[in-house]
Amino acid sequence: MRMLAIASLATLALSTAATQALAGPATLASHRAVYDLSLKDASERSGISGMVGRMVYEFGGSACDGYTVSFRFVTEIASGEVSRVTDQQTTTFEDIRNKTFRFVTRSFVDQKLDHEVRGSAQKHGDELALDIEQPEKVTLDIAPAYFPTEHMIELIGKALEGERFYQSRIYDGSDAGDKAMLTTTIVGDKQPVETGDAEAGNAGELADDAFWPVSMSYFEEAAEGDGLPVYSIAFKLYENGVTRDLTMDYGDFVLEGRLAQLDIYEPAPCDGP
Repeated sequence: MRMLAIASLATLALSTAATQALAGPATLASHRAVYDLSLKDASERSGISGMVGRMVYEFGGSACDGYTVSFRFVTEIASGEVSRVTDQQTTTFEDIRNKTFRFVTRSFVDQKLDHEVRGSAQKHGDELALDIEQPEKVTLDIAPAYFPTEHMIELIGKALEGERFYQSRIYDGSDAGDKAMLTTTIVGDKQPVETGDAEAGNAGELADDAFWPVSMSYFEEAAEGDGLPVYSIAFKLYENGVTRDLTMDYGDFVLEGRLAQLDIYEPAPCDGP
């Protein structure tokens, strides 16, 4: 899942809390979260008259053995009297200790494969080496960036330290998989659950836990012109990395994602140093 940003390059130094989290056992919860999606807003330019869908996000693994993510994003999009179903399926494996990341994304339209992106990345000193296998073979080096789980660990570390605004670069294999994005993150003060927050009831054992309101934006690295983000997202974040109450802004349209079901699993063993 992409996030939000401002147009200046981030510092890549990990915070103390994030560094400790990377060095020790994972504190992120292995879980499966299901979100119901609905259209919040759409401009005339989008041509969208309605949209509903579902997003399923599964996260597992450990700092010792690496982290896996399985992500599926299905939407039915109405444009006038015509509708189509899009289905994006992404699987990733991230080994923070060995500084590697692998990914494959398949996108379907009305059950027909539209495109596939597959590749890997590895950190070498002050470079990130990319090896893209599909849609065409590409190898290149780019400036270093966080992988997605590193990015989440950084976010939680910053929030725990009380840092409310910061910038980063992230590489997640999105689009053609050949570039990183600049992100800007705004973290609000931790908040208790409000009375009548129906979505909190779907968070299971987290239902009564406080959360941080977070907003993030993604920018093209070589952005020109008005400097608007490619994509923005706002959400409520728990200390274990679970999110809910999503607002995803794609520019021409905005989606809401409400947590419908959350299953938290026993953490994978991690006996290493």
